[in-house]
Amino acid sequence: MIQTVEGLNQFLTEHFPQGEGFGYVEEAGDGWVLMRLTVADSHLRPGGTVSGPTMMGMADVAIWSALQTKIGPSPMTVTGNLNINFLSKPEPVDMLARARVLRVGRRNGVGECYIYSGSEDSMVAHVTATYSIPAK
Repeated sequence: MIQTVEGLNQFLTEHFPQGEGFGYVEEAGDGWVLMRLTVADSHLRPGGTVSGPTMMGMADVAIWSALQTKIGPSPMTVTGNLNINFLSKPEPVDMLARARVLRVGRRNGVGECYIYSGSEDSMVAHVTATYSIPAK
């Protein structure tokens, strides 16, 4: 299992380099992570708000990373389903993603993620996702 911030960030860099555009792990523990995204112009949509695809990608990487703390390292674990509820308009400031694992089975895992704009006082989205875990 990978449970350190350094270990998770290194794992992401090695096995999911495109994930860099969705933030980095700031805190981690058994079954959970907190990720931060420094918002850039490339993350914004017309109107100056953070785009939905940016938030979905960040949540996917965050839940996938949280799952690695329970099963990892397992780079071939893939998303099977992702559902997002947008709750309010995110400001163009740092985004936080707090993800946790809800269930891990032999072949799948389920997690959820809360996306925040600026601080954990400003929730902008709630995400649930299911992942297919390859046989060892």
